[in-house]
Amino acid sequence: MMITARPWPRACAALLAVATLIALGAPSACPAASADSTTRRKVIIDQDAFGPAGSNLQAILMLLQSKDVEVLGITIPSGDGWRDEEVSHTLRLLEIARRTEVPVYPGAVFPLLNTQARTKRWEELYGGLFYKGCWTETWPSEGAVRRTPYHADPYLVPASPAGTPAIKAQREYAANFLIRAVHENPGRVTIIAAGPLTNLALASRLDPQFASLARELVFMGGSFNPMPADNPFAAEYVNATRREFNMRFDPEAASIVLHQPWKKITEVPIDPTTRTFFKPEFIRDVATGQAPFDSYLGKFGQSYPMWDELAVAVWLDPSIISSSKNLLVDVDTSFTAGYGSTLSWAEGEGPGLGERTVTVVLEADVPKLERLVIGLLKAPTPPH
Repeated sequence: MMITARPWPRACAALLAVATLIALGAPSACPAASADSTTRRKVIIDQDAFGPAGSNLQAILMLLQSKDVEVLGITIPSGDGWRDEEVSHTLRLLEIARRTEVPVYPGAVFPLLNTQARTKRWEELYGGLFYKGCWTETWPSEGAVRRTPYHADPYLVPASPAGTPAIKAQREYAANFLIRAVHENPGRVTIIAAGPLTNLALASRLDPQFASLARELVFMGGSFNPMPADNPFAAEYVNATRREFNMRFDPEAASIVLHQPWKKITEVPIDPTTRTFFKPEFIRDVATGQAPFDSYLGKFGQSYPMWDELAVAVWLDPSIISSSKNLLVDVDTSFTAGYGSTLSWAEGEGPGLGERTVTVVLEADVPKLERLVIGLLKAPTPPH
């Protein structure tokens, strides 16, 4: 159900008039708030939602299953897959989960500056990358997972084994919606970003007030000094401890976002995720749950480190964090061997170019995380 958006200040209206020039079409309104919306925590999920199932979509389901959380919308950039294919996976997930009232907003198709051609040139200079998301043409045998074959057309949406959605995405672009949502709910909206930060960078450039009007930013990305993991996904970082896909796909966007005036930033890098894994027995366990999507997870579930689930979990229950540190964080945007790598300094020791203090999660209580994730994914759908 949709309702007409509340009136905006004149300056905000003017801003969106400009932003709409790059939109897919006329802006659409926010979904109707539930009766207890004043007490529920408001969140926007920014996610490169490739599926079916897997870490990206399970993180979305965790928030949909949380009784005290109101999901205002899901914004989609390209990353693990192309945007339009990810939008399709998300819409189908919402149908299966019986949560079709949650709006989905298409975002950036491409990074701000990085391209597949630039990435190939970088690899010629500095060596091959293990994982390149939607640009991964040949999957390494040790890291192969079930996914649609590579395709270069960003607007091609291959048929999903989970089915084709009947519902449609919103006509408003992600950046426009992000700006509008924080203006309508100043200081109340948490943004949980678990993919490349392109949508947030665009919103920040369109509206310099965007970040300051949000409650906080929680993002999954970056890498500091992760311990080697006993799974094939470790190949992405084992010889490049500061490299991580979400930051590497769009380094310029990540750097822009990390310089914005957020009230609070929490980062979940690769480091605490190396001890996590969504084991095959977890998939079988979840398949026996009471949620409408549990058979979907049982059929299409895949075993990954719990990257995005952990980012959601530390926001839902901060007691899962067993070790964290405040650091100044940035991303290398020089076209060198370190392109896209995580940069960090102790507070007071950075270059003084607008770096923000970030709470970096270094270790997590893995058994507690597993109980939270499986519990949410198996529970009956809460009222909404």
